Parts: sequence; C-alpha cells; structure tokens
Amino acid sequence: MHKAPTMLRGAVLAALLMANIAQAAAQGGSGAVQAWLTTGDRSKLMARSPDLHFSRAKPADSVIDIDPATRFQEIQGFGASITDASAFLIQQRMNPAQRESLLRELFGRNPGLGMSFTRLTIGASDFSQSHYSFNDMPRGESDPALARFSIDPHRATVLPTIQRALAINPQLKVMASPWSAPGWMKSSDSLVKGALKPEAYDAFARYLGRYLSAMQSEGVPIFALTLQNEPHFEPDDYPGMRVDPASRAAFIGGHLGPLLAREHPGTTLFDWDHNWDEPDSPTTVLKDPVAARYVSGVAWHCYAGNVAVQAQVHAQFPGKDTWFTECSGGAWATDWAKNLMFFTRTLSIDTTRGWARGVLLWNLALDENSGPHLGGCKDCRGVVTIDSRTGEVTRNVEYYALAHTSRFVLPGARRIQSSEAAGELSNVAFRNPDGSLALVVANGAQAARTFSVRLKGQSFRYTLPGMSVATFAWDGKP
Repeated sequence: MHKAPTMLRGAVLAALLMANIAQAAAQGGSGAVQAWLTTGDRSKLMARSPDLHFSRAKPADSVIDIDPATRFQEIQGFGASITDASAFLIQQRMNPAQRESLLRELFGRNPGLGMSFTRLTIGASDFSQSHYSFNDMPRGESDPALARFSIDPHRATVLPTIQRALAINPQLKVMASPWSAPGWMKSSDSLVKGALKPEAYDAFARYLGRYLSAMQSEGVPIFALTLQNEPHFEPDDYPGMRVDPASRAAFIGGHLGPLLAREHPGTTLFDWDHNWDEPDSPTTVLKDPVAARYVSGVAWHCYAGNVAVQAQVHAQFPGKDTWFTECSGGAWATDWAKNLMFFTRTLSIDTTRGWARGVLLWNLALDENSGPHLGGCKDCRGVVTIDSRTGEVTRNVEYYALAHTSRFVLPGARRIQSSEAAGELSNVAFRNPDGSLALVVANGAQAARTFSVRLKGQSFRYTLPGMSVATFAWDGKP
C-alpha cells in the first residue's frame, strides 16, 4: 500500500510541475511532440519526458493511428465541483496568497491545469455545513411568491471562489444542480427525502429562474442546469428529492423549459444527472416530445453501471449532447495506481469516447477529515486536500488524472479518430481550435508497453510503463 505524499512533497512536486509546464513552450519547437508522464508508482507526476519526433521508421507492433479529419463531439473541458466545502476551505482556511496560488494553478493556463468546466450546488449538498435552500420556510408554511428567496448563503464562500475562477479563466463554463427543492415544495415538507409536489412545479421553476438571475447579477452566468441531482435517490441524512421520469418530463415540458426559453435563453438543460445503471430513465424523458424540445443533453454519474451506456443512449438520440458530471474518489480505494487507471481510463478516456463534451469530478477540495460535510459521504476525497489548520495543499491522484486532459485539451477542441491499440492500452485524441493535437494514453497492464503513434504515414515510438499515463501534444503536423 502506498502512503499519501506529505504536504511538503506535494508542494515541491507542484512547483516542479509548474516549472515544467512553463518550460514547455520554450522547448517545444515546431514538429516536436511533448510527452508528459505520470507513473503508477508516483516516481513521475506530470513529468516532462524528452521530446519525440515523427519519422518514417518502421512503427512498433502496436500502433495508434490518428485521423484528425474524422471528428466527433466538441469539448468544453474538464474540472470538478466547487461545493460549499471546497469554497469554505479556499476562502476561510487559506491565506490570500495560498488562495490565489491554488486558484491560478487549477483554473489558469500556462502555467496551470486550465480547468474549464465546473458545477455548483443550488442550495446544500452533503458537503455543506448546514442543510439549506435559497427559500426556506418554517415547517408547515410556504412562500409561493418566493418573497424570502436569497442566495446569501453563497456570498461568503461560493460566490468569491467562482468569481475569481471566472476572472482567471473566462472560458470556464458553470453548470448548477439542486439537491432538493425547498422543503415546502415537497411531499416530505423537508429538504431530506420526499418528492416534488405537482402543485409546486410552477414555484420550483420560478425558484430556479430566480437563482439564474441572481447568479447572473453577480457576474456568474450559468450555462446549464439539471433539475435535480440524482433524482432516483432519497438519502437519509442530507438533502435529496425523488423525481421520476414522468414527473421530470411534465415539469420540464410544462414549466421549466418554457421559463428558460422565455427568460434565460442562454441556459440549457441536462436531464438525469445520475448513474449509468438506469439509462431508461433519461431516454423516457427524451421520448417525451414536449420535454425533449428543452433538453439539450444527458448528464451521467459513475457510481453504478457501465460507461458504455453513454454511447448507447447517444446512438438513440444523436442530436442530444452527453456530459459526465460527477464521480468521487475516496478512502475506500487505497491503491494509487489503480485509482490513476480508473480516473484516466474510465473517466477521461471512456467517457469522452462515449461522447462526453465535459467531464467533472466531485469535490474540488476537501480537508484532512474528508469534509466539511453534514451527512452523506464520510470518506470522499477531493481533487486536492487543503489542511484546515495551515492551508497547505496536497495534490491527489484525481489532480494528476485531470491534468493529463485539462492542461492540453482546450475549450472548443474536437475529439478525433484514434484507433485502439492491442492489450491494455486505452487512448483518446483531440484536435484543438488552433490545430494542435493531444493524445492521452493509459497502460492498464502491469508491464511496460511499447507502441507507435502514426499520422499521415509517419510515426513516433514510445514505451509507457505499466499502470501509467502519458499525454502527447504537438502542433498537428507529422
């Protein structure tokens, strides 16, 4: 079992990573292929390897053929959710210099990871220090006029965090999801458990519209909503709400969809926002002719089922986008190399080969006690860990898995054709708007694998250690 890197080691590694990235532009050179490596034994963490060059030498037995002319979905990017817990730690457990350094490292580019996709919670999740909505009322009372609506719970932590992230990276796209409607709109009259009452559909649609307006007024445009996080799950100890497919279709088609079209035409709607194991739920909504007009895509989580359903649903509804919007690592999975393989092979490679336009992990940051949280997951892990006593940052395996894509795949990139090599090699390739190419390759075998990457009759050869990941980036020319 590997021990987690110390905070000091993490800081040194991050400094080296930033220095390597800063060197890249100067050292790249026309025709050079940059190679960046993370190994399962952690001896290399986003380390710059010697540049490679295309040639007409005989390729290896395993070949990845790249065809930039065959293009698939447009990519928005990669990132993680700015939960209440993440924002609290960033704003109230880091000093100003630490805070600015981390936000630039995560959302900035050259140097930086360039995260360009994030998710906010509309009210509380389990990673909040209290259970709240933006329109709470005493039990037994209601507020259909939304006179008590306010986003004040986000002013101290979430708003300054997302505002600064947008200032650092104006290409950052923000989606948002509620974990529950206000309790008075639900069968339980509580944020915990219960279903959305049909007589509250209009009020809940206006509630979401008020949220969009309030965030826009704070300089935070929300490009996409889901109407409910994990609508088939009613947790016992934190906000949740059951909304079955027929209810979602009725709510979208009769209330939320028309409101968005009328008042917030810049915000789109994703259905589902739940696991791969129930594809019939989003397809039921997409088969509703009224609701389908307002749904632009399907959002997926990783906690049950198989990623292959993304492509299957896309084949049924090719006009609808695919997004991957949540997955968390945690103390239940202790093998660093296996985690690296899962987060890279399944979440970066398989989801985008399965038509995902964006990929989100769950908490951007948690503390040394997997929190703060109130109910829910007790052993989740953030992309980074922030020490609540010192503000020091530890970069977790999720950080490096994200870096292999977010650093090199720019907003507006298109996934392009890349053949799948034999054995345990997985890959995905992208063409950026400037014509540059990025290829991510993961070797899930224990032993090293040698392969060639071939483009227009020329190739370069590389040996990738076992349980390791490499990203190759070049100007697009062989």
